[in-house]
Amino acid sequence: MNHPVTRPRRAGVRLAALALPLALLGACAGGSSEPAASSTPSASPEATATKTEAAAVTPRLVLTYDGGLVVLDATTLETVDTIEADGFLRVNPAGDGRHVMVSTQGGFRVLDAGTWAQPHGDHDHYWTSDPVLTDTVFEADEPGHAVVHGDTLALFADGTGEVTVVDPAAVAEGEDAVVREYTTPSAHHGVAVVRTDDTMVVSDGTEDERTGVRLLGADDTEIAATDQCPGVHGEAVAANDVVTVGCQDGIVIVSGQTVTKVQAPDAYGRIGNQAGHEDSPYVLGDYKTDEDAELERPTRVTITDTAAGTLRVVDLPSSYTFRSLARGDAGEALVLGTDGQIHVIDPATATLTRSIPVIDAWEEPMEWQEPRPAIHVLDGTAYVTDPATDRVLAVDIETGEVWNEVTLEVTPNEITSAPGRAPHAHGDDDHAGETAEEHAEHAGETAEEHAEHDHEHEHEHGSEG
Repeated sequence: MNHPVTRPRRAGVRLAALALPLALLGACAGGSSEPAASSTPSASPEATATKTEAAAVTPRLVLTYDGGLVVLDATTLETVDTIEADGFLRVNPAGDGRHVMVSTQGGFRVLDAGTWAQPHGDHDHYWTSDPVLTDTVFEADEPGHAVVHGDTLALFADGTGEVTVVDPAAVAEGEDAVVREYTTPSAHHGVAVVRTDDTMVVSDGTEDERTGVRLLGADDTEIAATDQCPGVHGEAVAANDVVTVGCQDGIVIVSGQTVTKVQAPDAYGRIGNQAGHEDSPYVLGDYKTDEDAELERPTRVTITDTAAGTLRVVDLPSSYTFRSLARGDAGEALVLGTDGQIHVIDPATATLTRSIPVIDAWEEPMEWQEPRPAIHVLDGTAYVTDPATDRVLAVDIETGEVWNEVTLEVTPNEITSAPGRAPHAHGDDDHAGETAEEHAEHAGETAEEHAEHDHEHEHEHGSEG
């Protein structure tokens, strides 16, 4: 992608070095915090960390708990490391397959999950190291949404309305990774998504009211906009670079250079959290219809057809929460219900096709920061957290089999992953594209067997230095 020329950096978007422990702030908490003082960061720990070559790609899970982060091997579910940190933590993928963004007091802090792929000719070599919560922080007053799409990671600061766009491939380099900056007219709890043509979708609003969505060109000039999106919240990316943004009465679809509002079937039909799939035109969204409810337990979801510009509502056999939405590798819509089942929806027909029992029934807590079951999909596996039993379970989406589980020494809250390879890696290795369950069959390969496999691969394709 052709990044716009970087404008001079403002003081509020410098790289910061923060001492442990940190008081960490939730992205949607709404409270304010003072940015941490800036200073010259020390050398990144990942530059000197001992690395070990692995037989195959080694995906890892990153979970939050009250007191820090825990990193798991996504195949064995064994604990790789536990990192202490104070405060309420939020985690999002950084987009390079190795790093994870941790929302902190003062900004987005970079966690090196310690798993990556190194290109070697027409194949990859795989490496692991100890996870490190680095000193690299992208400053943000009230760090909010962090959205990866294509070759960009867009970080939104709710306290100032500043958008910092980062190159995921260089995220560990801090300030040098920043390729674009923008500030909304007024600070608000918002979101930004940069599309592959360098246009930016950004929310519009104030601290008191969020009302619209704008599409900006690479030079930040407005291309299209709508002010008919009350209560703007949440985003998703669908096929063909289409972006959706939720409203209290429907959803906004940004396609090409047009911004279109699709009305909900109810006067108050709030769509907030969404789950998209970049190869699918369909977007899964939550759906609430009681404007006055302090805590509504919704039992319906929405499927938006971004190509047709239509919205359908799907009834579920149970309620769910904002951490219940996910998409399978084939684009199927997944909802983790309070009945302990993963409900699978065919988005093309907007129909419930099956339900997979995973955990016991549970109730949604009153406070959104409190732990509740969450679902995260990686390589054909749905990882489900169960705070009531401190477990993490690995579910094969196709078969419905729970093929692994572990009981942690902490209570899990949020979950994300570091797949161990960049999304656009060439993936010519024999293990490329395999599920975590299939990878488990190869994970026991010895160093000698891997060396023999590598030699055969080089003989097949020609050795390159």
